[in-house]
Amino acid sequence: MADTGVTQGGSGLSVSELMRRAQQSDIGLALGIVAILILLILPLPSLLLDFALAISITLAVLVLMTVLFIKQPLEFSVFPTVLLITTMLRLALNIASTRLILSKGHEGTDAAGHVIEAFGNFVMQGNVVIGIIVFAILVLVNFVVITKGSGRIAEVSARFSLDSMPGKQMAIDADLSAGLIDEEEAKARRRKLEDESNFFGAMDGASKFVRGDAIAGLLITVINITGGIIIGVAQSGMSFDDAANTYTLLTIGDGLVSQIPALIVSIAAGLLVSKAGVDGAADEALMDQLTGYPQALGMASFLLAVMAFLPGIPKLPFLTLAAGTGWAAWHFATAAQQKKIDEAEQAEQAMAEQKPAEEPISRVLAMDTLRIELGYGLLPLINDAEGHRITDQIKSLRRQLAGDLGFVVPSVRILDNMQLPPQEYVLRVKEMEVGRGELMIGHLLVMDPSGNPIKLTGHPTQEPTFGLPAMWIEESLREEASFRGYTVVDPGAVLTTHLTEIIKENMADLLSYAEVRKLLEDLPADHKKLYDDVVPAQISITAIQRILQSLLKERISIRDLPTILEGVAEALPQSQNVIHITEHVRARLGRQICHQNLNPQGNLPIVTLSPPWEHAFAESLIGQGDEKQLSMAPSKLQEFIADLRTRFDEAASQGEVPVLLTSPLLRPYVRSIVERFRAQTAVLSQNEIHPQIKLQTMGQL
Repeated sequence: MADTGVTQGGSGLSVSELMRRAQQSDIGLALGIVAILILLILPLPSLLLDFALAISITLAVLVLMTVLFIKQPLEFSVFPTVLLITTMLRLALNIASTRLILSKGHEGTDAAGHVIEAFGNFVMQGNVVIGIIVFAILVLVNFVVITKGSGRIAEVSARFSLDSMPGKQMAIDADLSAGLIDEEEAKARRRKLEDESNFFGAMDGASKFVRGDAIAGLLITVINITGGIIIGVAQSGMSFDDAANTYTLLTIGDGLVSQIPALIVSIAAGLLVSKAGVDGAADEALMDQLTGYPQALGMASFLLAVMAFLPGIPKLPFLTLAAGTGWAAWHFATAAQQKKIDEAEQAEQAMAEQKPAEEPISRVLAMDTLRIELGYGLLPLINDAEGHRITDQIKSLRRQLAGDLGFVVPSVRILDNMQLPPQEYVLRVKEMEVGRGELMIGHLLVMDPSGNPIKLTGHPTQEPTFGLPAMWIEESLREEASFRGYTVVDPGAVLTTHLTEIIKENMADLLSYAEVRKLLEDLPADHKKLYDDVVPAQISITAIQRILQSLLKERISIRDLPTILEGVAEALPQSQNVIHITEHVRARLGRQICHQNLNPQGNLPIVTLSPPWEHAFAESLIGQGDEKQLSMAPSKLQEFIADLRTRFDEAASQGEVPVLLTSPLLRPYVRSIVERFRAQTAVLSQNEIHPQIKLQTMGQL
């Protein structure tokens, strides 16, 4: 066939040449297997036996070295086949050598070739007993220790590999579905998984070859010694001593020539099956893991040094090893430290060289739910000299509000704003400014609870949260201010207090759909069934969000979420209107709402809405059913507002903060008016008054 001239990979070999060599390798392997089978039948000259034994030893060493240098077990996936071929070769050579030993052993110790004679003389050293003992120990080590252990590892690896296949296949399918890998990568992973399963399964069976080879070698040795002595004495006329020495030397030599390659291959099999899960060559893995903990080398050095001074222990070997391991511990510890330094320098260099990635345009759409902007003069609040960080105070605030309100307030982002005056800050909710104030770092804010002028030297100002008269004073005047009964707060507390009030005023806007969903999903298991029955069959999560927002708008905690859901479930059969459902829920939360508004004496101060005003509000409702709305004349509203302010200012002068009590039907509409000019005033209906609450009537509106 003409040469096509096509080359692959720059190797310079044509396709026809590669095909020819592949065919030759197939023929060569087939001829090799046939030659092994011929050894089982035909006698072999001693010279050829020497070559064959040398080939057996060479193959065993080659297999061991290959196992040591491969990175992963699958790189030597033909090992089970190699194991079978080498086992067949050793058994064939055992039979060929046995034939020579039994047929020509009476001619001398070189009857089975010089390799067997050399191994026998080297081990026996002229003593038959020593030779037999050494050979027996070698066989026991191979059979009992190495072969049995590697066989067990192969069996367990095969079992675990098969058991884990479904889970690994599902993981591959999941990665493919998620788009983490493409179809080609998925095929490669599946192929590798199948190869691993086949390999460990084959190793489980191939390990039985090694075990059988060890047993066969032991039996052949016994047969050769016994049969050789009988043939030498009975057929060749040798004396018993000569026959015993000659045939034992030949048999032990033959056994060693067979068992040493068997032992080498057994070690290779053990290394291969125990390499699962370890990446890299054996020397790299051993060095990395044995030297990865210099403390272990140091402890070994210390122990060797102690043992050197025990009575009767030779000092030279132990002190030498102690010094060696001690030096190794110091060397590897230093190398590990230097490696960390180098990695840190490389990371810094990489970060310095890395070009800043262009911020995606979509980031512009991101919105901070809560944000504090500080002038540059207030930056010490983030971490002042005394360690009182505003961030720590905000963390504590969020934890406290979570317990008070029943949901976790969104994170607060703190930014510096160079456009602000140095001592000024701005509070924003969803990018909109909702509060602003000035702070003086290194000073204290003092206020007089009675409202009288502050008689201290300082900078008069206005408290940013409630607008009360205040003064910034030097920290040296703290004790004097406390002695006079003034309220003294530091700048961080002023900012935190302002933030707290801003959060409470905007709680309804801060409760997002995602937060409501999370609250419902985190319900205790005992109340989960109620949630599953109501949502979404009877009411949507969005409607529940509106109900919770209505409660938070009037500063009612939603922590008792199970009771709220029970109230929702009770109200749904009567009405789907969110306002009516909310009023029913408020009635269920009556005890909580009343306790929230008790005075220090434990009473609930109330101002009731008079019948004329009740009648006026009732007549101002227009619409039918769930579509009712309040439509009151502006002059009438102004009159109501004036009366309300007068009555509540009188109560405030008496040190009380009463609630306005109305009928259940009118409460939502009265509250919609009151919240516009006096948002902190609580409006309750008669249904929300718990029977056990003591009322204190402050008057009538």
